[in-house]
Amino acid sequence: MRSWKAAGLLLLAGFGYAAEPASEGLVDPATGLIVGPGWELARAHCGACHSYRLVTAQAGDQDFWLGAIRWMQSTQNLWPIPPEQEETLIGYLATFYPPDDLGRRPPLPQGLMP
Repeated sequence: MRSWKAAGLLLLAGFGYAAEPASEGLVDPATGLIVGPGWELARAHCGACHSYRLVTAQAGDQDFWLGAIRWMQSTQNLWPIPPEQEETLIGYLATFYPPDDLGRRPPLPQGLMP
């Protein structure tokens, strides 16, 4: 696995990228996005309107990401994304930014409220 990552670093360096290793894969230093299948679509579609940090701070499954895209399309003027690109983009986001258990703590029970 290490040799694969090293080869990826060399390949990306050859294209002008100086990606850094992350636990999930390589991270593009310009965007902060994890480099993987479909990351270029996230770079193009997501970064056109807002910071990439807004993307990397989120975590969700395919339904979450599809819902986020539909919300942006209906309320924020996000353009239509061709179906094959949308499928790849949602797959990328759900794979590299999946749901996690590190959200907010659960609310305090009524008996412990001040």
